[in-house]
Amino acid sequence: MKTQYKVALAMLASAGLGALAVQGLHAQAKPLGYIITEVEIIDQAAFNEFGPKAAAALQKSGGKYLIRGGKVVPLEGEAPKRVIVNVFDSVEKAQAYRASADWKALEPLRMKAAKGRAYIVEGVAQ
Repeated sequence: MKTQYKVALAMLASAGLGALAVQGLHAQAKPLGYIITEVEIIDQAAFNEFGPKAAAALQKSGGKYLIRGGKVVPLEGEAPKRVIVNVFDSVEKAQAYRASADWKALEPLRMKAAKGRAYIVEGVAQ
């Protein structure tokens, strides 16, 4: 193969790899969305019913649990009884999950099972 063809082929291959690398960096730059929920269980039986259904709805929407209960150690102020942290690919996907029909169907059971507060937080771009 002639040298000029080798150089041209190498340049094309490098440009393709560069384009893939830039696309990968742009995909990583989008911050993740987190739903943070502070919960106090008021009806354990209802919460036991709610938990698996909420997990299925979360998985269906593409979200994952980072924290699901566990020990809470207060550092400043009063700590909540229970903390749940879900992660999504973006704030918009977290908002879509909470606006979904699957979540809306769980709301009455959640309100019977627990009280607390929830909010969405945008993570740091990686």
